[in-house]
Amino acid sequence: MKILITGGSGFIGSYFHRDLRALGHTDLRTLDLIEPNGVAAEATYFKGDIRDPKALDKAMHGVDLVINLAAAHHDFGIAHDTYYSVNEHGSQQVCDAMDRHGIRNAVFYSTVAVYGTAPTPHHEDAPTAPDSPYGGSKLKGEAVFRKWTEKGDGRRCLVIRPTVTFGPNNFANMYSLIRQIDSGKYFRFGDGVNIKSLSYVENIVDATLFLLGLKDDKPNRPIADFEIFNFIDKPDLTSTQISDTVSQCLGKKPAPKLPYALGMLMALPFDVVIKLTGKNLPISSARIKKLFKTETKFEADKILSTGYQPKVPLKEGIHRMVNWYKTEGKHQDATWHQPPAEPVIIAD
Repeated sequence: MKILITGGSGFIGSYFHRDLRALGHTDLRTLDLIEPNGVAAEATYFKGDIRDPKALDKAMHGVDLVINLAAAHHDFGIAHDTYYSVNEHGSQQVCDAMDRHGIRNAVFYSTVAVYGTAPTPHHEDAPTAPDSPYGGSKLKGEAVFRKWTEKGDGRRCLVIRPTVTFGPNNFANMYSLIRQIDSGKYFRFGDGVNIKSLSYVENIVDATLFLLGLKDDKPNRPIADFEIFNFIDKPDLTSTQISDTVSQCLGKKPAPKLPYALGMLMALPFDVVIKLTGKNLPISSARIKKLFKTETKFEADKILSTGYQPKVPLKEGIHRMVNWYKTEGKHQDATWHQPPAEPVIIAD
């Protein structure tokens, strides 16, 4: 099987490359603006933007399956219109290119952010009410792939809605938490009993390949032509349990607890600086509320009902990331690759 991974140079893409090779799929391709490294560098690399039809045509020639990971997804520093340009318009370009090349199988990585302010529980059939351009644009992207699938003629699309995904080689939320705890600059404001659903990267990739039927163990029922699955590792952990697990892995005492109101008060000067400068600072009242009060709980009953069983327990996943941090990540600089506002057209 010939497989194209858009955004394949990124964090999750590198694990797809690793696991697909382990399953015997060696004809792999990456379409990305960033040149891949590590195991992903063994794939055939096409430099390009998913909003560029010519780049897609080059990468898709002879392909059987497209895994669309390319996205605008950072919380800060991306214009509203850029989210929709990449996540909605880019999805349309991918679907149009698949039609030109007769490709009938796709995976689209969406997000639990599509639920937004909708009331819990957040099952796949729950209402969607995105409250961010990221969630809104990903929901539009889902609609693009749904419409493509509804054209029939063997078209199939698997949609995955992950929560915050972490693991070795990731420099996002969990990395920041580990670094703060390691440096002694982390404080817990309030009781921290709010649930923070997480996804460990090796599990979400493994689950996707399971649902595609590419592993030896298969789902216990047919997967629909267009079907959506949340991905969350269970059981959920509270923000306190997460930070305590990180502290334990680092050989440090649990973070000291301070009143929640004090944390919000301390954040006010940072809020002013953020408003005046537009800088993304590590401390703000929004961040403190998000980390210590806001509950982000999502359900995984549907994917578990297919017979899928995660291979790495959630706390073990945290251990693996902390171990990577201690040996490698601590000494590396985090690099953010934000998508350009306008499509990048690569000259022939």
